[in-house]
Amino acid sequence: MAVSDDLLNFVTDQLSLVEEVSYKRMFGGVGIFNGGKMFGLITEEKFRLKANDSNREKFIAAGMGPLQMKKAGKTMPYWEVPVDIFEDKDQLKTWAEESIAIALGK
Repeated sequence: MAVSDDLLNFVTDQLSLVEEVSYKRMFGGVGIFNGGKMFGLITEEKFRLKANDSNREKFIAAGMGPLQMKKAGKTMPYWEVPVDIFEDKDQLKTWAEESIAIALGK
């Protein structure tokens, strides 16, 4: 299922405090990029950010989980963003910048 323009516009507006954000439609979803690296993903009508050991606990504490690739039987390192974070541009900026650092290997 393709990502709706309304959701894409909302995500990009919420990320307006983050510098150099771009996006690309791919595989029925939308990749969110910074510095040529994907740090976010919109799929299944959900916005997700890249996570690793440095920020995963924040997602877990908020009751969020990773993207499940059912056909492949594995998970991807993109975790659903909690609604309260998603709706707060300042908090989302902090979470997005952590994911950007992960994507850029910093």
